[in-house]
Amino acid sequence: MKETVVKEPKSKAPKPAGGEVVLPQLGFFGMIRWAWRQLTSMRTALFLLLLLAVGAVPGSLFPQRSSAPSEVTQYLKDNPGSGPIMDWFKLFDVYSSPWFAAIYLLLFTSLIGCVIPRAKIHWKAMRSAPPRTPKRLSRLAEYGTVTIPAANAIDAETAVKDAAAALKQRGYRVDVRDLDTDRPSVGAEIGFLREVGNLLFHTAMIGVLAAIAYSGLFGYSGQRVLVEGETFVNTLSSYDTFTPGTNFSDDTLSPYSAQLEKLAVKYDRSTEAHYGQPLDFNATLKVKDSPDAEAETKTLKVNEPVGIGGTNIYLVGNGYAPVVTVKDGEGNVSFQGPVITIPTDGAYTSLVVIKVPDAKPNQLGFVGFFLPTALVDDKGVAFGSDPDPFNPQLNLNAYTGDLGLDSGVPRNVYTLDTSTLTEINSRNLDAGGITLAPGQSYNLPGNNGTISFDGIKRFAALDIRHDPGQVFVLIFAVLALAGLIASLFFNRRRVWVRTGNHPDGCTMVEFGLLARGEDHRLAGEYIAINKALHAKWLVPLEDAEQNSEQPPTATENPAPGDTPATKDQ
Repeated sequence: MKETVVKEPKSKAPKPAGGEVVLPQLGFFGMIRWAWRQLTSMRTALFLLLLLAVGAVPGSLFPQRSSAPSEVTQYLKDNPGSGPIMDWFKLFDVYSSPWFAAIYLLLFTSLIGCVIPRAKIHWKAMRSAPPRTPKRLSRLAEYGTVTIPAANAIDAETAVKDAAAALKQRGYRVDVRDLDTDRPSVGAEIGFLREVGNLLFHTAMIGVLAAIAYSGLFGYSGQRVLVEGETFVNTLSSYDTFTPGTNFSDDTLSPYSAQLEKLAVKYDRSTEAHYGQPLDFNATLKVKDSPDAEAETKTLKVNEPVGIGGTNIYLVGNGYAPVVTVKDGEGNVSFQGPVITIPTDGAYTSLVVIKVPDAKPNQLGFVGFFLPTALVDDKGVAFGSDPDPFNPQLNLNAYTGDLGLDSGVPRNVYTLDTSTLTEINSRNLDAGGITLAPGQSYNLPGNNGTISFDGIKRFAALDIRHDPGQVFVLIFAVLALAGLIASLFFNRRRVWVRTGNHPDGCTMVEFGLLARGEDHRLAGEYIAINKALHAKWLVPLEDAEQNSEQPPTATENPAPGDTPATKDQ
């Protein structure tokens, strides 16, 4: 007699002689394995995705150093208590902060850990045969029968092969089995594209994250204000502000140039309700791919960037640049050229700051505003009424003293600290303020020189971006959309067909359908397969069955443990 050895389950811990249960130790590697499984679970991936979205919220609520450093400085000045604390938590550098990078990398790792095991499992499932045929097909979600009359009777083996051919025509992957028995059957599966789409979506999301990281490493962005007639050369010294990527190198700058020939703005003049509102911004650029290349004229518009040298040039702002000449007290030209102004309203009422550190014997500073179309109210105060330069006017106050430009402390070019300067022109002084029209000049009091308003030019605020991962983001985004569509519109289904010969000469065929997950179109698939099988054997459908909107379904509850293969999820 053969001896049978019974092994205890491994999950049971050995009991010592004292009777106390000793719990198994997880150990270092067991802890690492447990942490990896938690990180790579779909629940953790969704949580990290939500956390990434929440973590990006401060980036839209608070000014960021990468895009608005002056606003961050002003915020810290206005909030001396909370500002430094927020700065310590990197709320002004959200997208480059360690905590945001940690969430980003954990999400990246979690998605990879989710996708790779699922891809292996799905690959094996696609290569394996459909599950075994259940004993009772009537217990499936959709069930039907076909009776082939004795006049058209065929043997069971031929019938099951015909059923397999009909299912194959509908795109099912079929497996004919039990041909050596009196009740052969066929198992069929369809809908593998659902999981393929799911995997494609998650893989594409990984690709999007990788492409964004690639752009963050090797991309860069910068801003430049360009006046009509000026030329921008793609070098570091030509940028007003520049934000490099982590692995940026000067060698990646393409030696192209772009000259702003003209900036044209079209305003609404046809309707009274929208009179004066801008309709179109059109900047004409003359660009060169290299110093030796021929110039090419391109048009730059809002939301229509110009691509050159691997960068995109965007038009993000515009305004007026009055041309001013300042002569000091010795009669020398201390400043000459266009002055960038800052528009403050729809009529382009613009702030003006002019700094003349080379003036002698005293440095000069001017603060005021520019009006494209000036009107004067009953109190004698000028105001802007239209964005077009129908009646341009320059209104300034003049100051003398140390401008603080020689102290080595960075100063904002668009602001002037007048607290340490002496005011020589304003409405409150006997000399009055400075009011100039194009072609006019003004003698500053105290033999401090003259200032003249020579003309008007427009300027364009340009945003230049080099985003090497942009194309990859687009490709992966399209793939993610395709995967999402596939996961929504394809359903995983299984069909089994069993045949047998009846004693009266008929051939009996029964079939059942089962969906993996929710499938509200399973009933329609049942009707299509039922019609296909009847048409295969030239068996007419009964009127009641043909006109039925809902095919017969099983009402009997399956017994515990019955046909586990039909419930495989």
